[in-house]
Amino acid sequence: MFEDFATSMIDVGETELFVSGKPPTTADHAPYSKRAMAGDMVALMRVLGHHRFAVAGHDRGAYVAHRLAADHPGAVTRLIVMDGIPIGEALARADARFAAAWWHWFFLGQTAKPAERVINADPDAWYTATAEQMGQEAYEDYHRAIHDPDTVHAMCEDYRAGLTVDRAADDADRAAGRRLTCPTLFLWSAKDDMEELYGDPLAIWRTWADNVTGHAIDSGHHMAEEAPDALAESLLAFLRQ
Repeated sequence: MFEDFATSMIDVGETELFVSGKPPTTADHAPYSKRAMAGDMVALMRVLGHHRFAVAGHDRGAYVAHRLAADHPGAVTRLIVMDGIPIGEALARADARFAAAWWHWFFLGQTAKPAERVINADPDAWYTATAEQMGQEAYEDYHRAIHDPDTVHAMCEDYRAGLTVDRAADDADRAAGRRLTCPTLFLWSAKDDMEELYGDPLAIWRTWADNVTGHAIDSGHHMAEEAPDALAESLLAFLRQ
């Protein structure tokens, strides 16, 4: 399906390189797995003529970047993961402190009482970003998205996949002794809770990958917006090696 979509984009003049999709849900949540998203990215890059490339991801995107490097090692030259340890690791370490801080993982991820009904009743109460924080153009795009029930459902499915098929993929890698072999950079926000939850999060990544470097960025969780120069400097230094 992705190949058809990618071909259609090129046929209309490459006016847009990527549009977020909302594939139909399945009982196992596999269409929203990080494995599926990673496969889409590899397919997109091949359509654009890139068979080997560096990949970077922040927060939920870090899980996709990790899975891309794990499933397609021949395609990834360098990996950058930010503000996230592997999902399987995070869930194995989850305790009361994690559950209190990251309760939304379990609210969005469960299916017995789907979160969509609660969120769609008042999206503006659930999502609290403002135009002052984001800029007017970005806020308007964001506001349209959170009022689209299909978007809300897709977001929940991402978390449901995280608790099920994504965790299973990480657990299978660990059980088989599979490790990342590409150079890997891990960056985390000094003013977020990575160190509070995990002590030295860099040490955790070194149990998953052979060649890991990294450091904290002096920012809150949204490092790209809060510390863009420091982040760009770290990314470019790593990619130029």
